[in-house]
Amino acid sequence: MPDEVATKPTMTERANYPSLEGKRVIISGGASGIGAGFVEAFTLQGSKVAFVDLDDSAGEATCEKLAHGKHRPFYRHCNVTDIDRYTETLAELTEHLGGCDVLINNAASDDRHEVGEVTSSEWDNRMAVNLKHHFFAAQSLAPIMRDAGGGSIINLGSISWHLGLKQLAIYQTSKAAIEGLTRSLAREYGAFGIRVNAILPGNVQTPRQQQWYSPEGEAEIVASQCLPWRIQPQDVAAMGLFLASDDARLCTGHNYWVDGGWR
Repeated sequence: MPDEVATKPTMTERANYPSLEGKRVIISGGASGIGAGFVEAFTLQGSKVAFVDLDDSAGEATCEKLAHGKHRPFYRHCNVTDIDRYTETLAELTEHLGGCDVLINNAASDDRHEVGEVTSSEWDNRMAVNLKHHFFAAQSLAPIMRDAGGGSIINLGSISWHLGLKQLAIYQTSKAAIEGLTRSLAREYGAFGIRVNAILPGNVQTPRQQQWYSPEGEAEIVASQCLPWRIQPQDVAAMGLFLASDDARLCTGHNYWVDGGWR
């Protein structure tokens, strides 16, 4: 197998998008994992980034790590399942940034569950964490983007429902719905110059994902991919940078896969 570290470019070697300089970016679930990858990637592009999460320690650590950037990221504690509070927090973040040009709907939970043991309240909670906030964040920020002449909304989907993995029925249902939401909002907001796309990651190597897989399980994932390397948060963020940039000005209403060709 090719050497994983030696053959993958670091973030400092990635493309630079002049159109992202000074862009105001809001990210949900940005303290760790894929979300932190987005926070770092946009900060290194010179964007102004604000994000929410529940993990204050990780959130502050992410801000401190990127304090050397042109604009230090701005963090606020918020539970995205509390829509009223989340909407208030989005208004606070928008005021801090002076507007919003890019929304990354990233926050989610892929906790495993047995179908026969799911309760009605658990169903509602999982839908709130994985789907509902996407809609209401877009609803809240789209008028601001419209008044600014346009913007980019990026929803995080998942390869999982395309594969039909076990113990993820609610998660996969919500992630399938995100693709429909993306298509719908792209049509609703297109006239205002707002682009809406979805990124569908494969299995990304994060500390959270590591708890689910043994080394043998990870080897199975890599064997199922066309490319023999584990996907990193930076790989997903790289797609987000493109979709948020002016280079993607005519890309909307579609899914963009970052899965190593997982089949």
